[in-house]
Amino acid sequence: MTRPPGASPARSVPPKPRSRPEGRVGWLRYLALFREDIFASQPARLYRARMAEFRTPFFRSFLVNEPELVRLVLNERPDDFPKSERVGEGLRPLLGNSVFVTNGETWKRQRRIIDPAFEGGRLRETYPAMLAAAEAARDRLGRAAAAGPVEIEEQASFAAADVIFRTLFSVPITDEVAARVFHAFRAHQRAQPLLNLGAFFRLPRWVPRFRGRRARRTAREIRALITAMTRARMDEIARGAAPDDLATKIMTTADPETGERFDTAEMVDQVAIFFLAGHETSASALAWALYLLATHPEAQARVLDEVRAVAGTGLPEFGDLARLAFTRNVFREALRLYPPVPMMVREATRPERFRDRDVPVGSQIVIAPFFLHRHERHWDNPDAFDPDRFETEAGRRSARLAYLPFSAGPRVCTGAGFAMIEGVLMLAALVGAFHFAPAEDRPPRPVAHLTVRALGGIRLVVTPRN
Repeated sequence: MTRPPGASPARSVPPKPRSRPEGRVGWLRYLALFREDIFASQPARLYRARMAEFRTPFFRSFLVNEPELVRLVLNERPDDFPKSERVGEGLRPLLGNSVFVTNGETWKRQRRIIDPAFEGGRLRETYPAMLAAAEAARDRLGRAAAAGPVEIEEQASFAAADVIFRTLFSVPITDEVAARVFHAFRAHQRAQPLLNLGAFFRLPRWVPRFRGRRARRTAREIRALITAMTRARMDEIARGAAPDDLATKIMTTADPETGERFDTAEMVDQVAIFFLAGHETSASALAWALYLLATHPEAQARVLDEVRAVAGTGLPEFGDLARLAFTRNVFREALRLYPPVPMMVREATRPERFRDRDVPVGSQIVIAPFFLHRHERHWDNPDAFDPDRFETEAGRRSARLAYLPFSAGPRVCTGAGFAMIEGVLMLAALVGAFHFAPAEDRPPRPVAHLTVRALGGIRLVVTPRN
């Protein structure tokens, strides 16, 4: 059942997003393509380019694929390249002043409070809640499979949301409020909240952004539900009756420099991004990983062999995860081919010079994992599904240079370790219980809005194993 590290995969190349035709595109046409799909608005040459410049009537944008420039922006001088306010404009109605959109001292204070909850020892403590979510996902998928082909993105979304609510608030997705938050988030994603006037013009706070009615309504609904959960937890903490979960840990942690804690409003902002980042991104990665295994049966068989050798027909314990090396590499390869967050946008705060080009103050610096992870200069056979590449010297070098599914530097995702544990556990639980195969000959089309999903979903035939 094994194949030598670095050997070529036997199956066809996984689906790749559409690119727009080369050549100049008018601004209105670009906006239309962007609204349809972020990828569809970008030319295919970005998979080869070291850097590209885009000029709009409102700002200049530089996409950087050169590892040295990526390192400069994210690792070496992050304070000179804060998160772009243009991206925050679209997400602020939902995320408020969460750690995802803030900069400077506000962001640093938030990270000092949040980071302790996701340290290694704490992840071991949350693992029983993840196990319960994995068991529930396995049962839910079994019921869905009995009715015919399964839309696996929907199942992955339920599973990821269940993990978030069990680890954060100690309630399952079947809890009424949790279920309402989950459905409201899915509606918000479809409302395309990134498109608004503030994303293009620098506007004072008092100027209306004319955000979509649906995006504003779903953001209000989500925040109202999260506020109720947060206030209830605040009351439990005050009474000494709160469960020892991530929400309690974060809400009772004081900033070591100021002694301050999050109040209810601040905690609502953070819970919103925990759910958006932890649910949407994990669901995307899990769905694509299962699709890749369905279309590469030899890799699926290797995952099954590994899981059975480690955990039998049960679920792996926390200490077993280190022995699931190939399963982990499958998840890493899914994150490479379909990084959940398609691009990160920073802003130049002082004049720069990148690759002999002037970068004016206010320019948008775009770092796109999707282009980096499939870049022809950085990876061997970049469009192929090959989990074993991470075991080769060439693959490890490429990963050091051009692999950042969770960003990098000081702003690396605080939940990166959490996400990797969740992904490996879910793959082990589901592949150990079911065989996956494509339900349709035509591959799904990846599209990007807030995260990378499949247009129309991913349908798989799911068969229980003996």
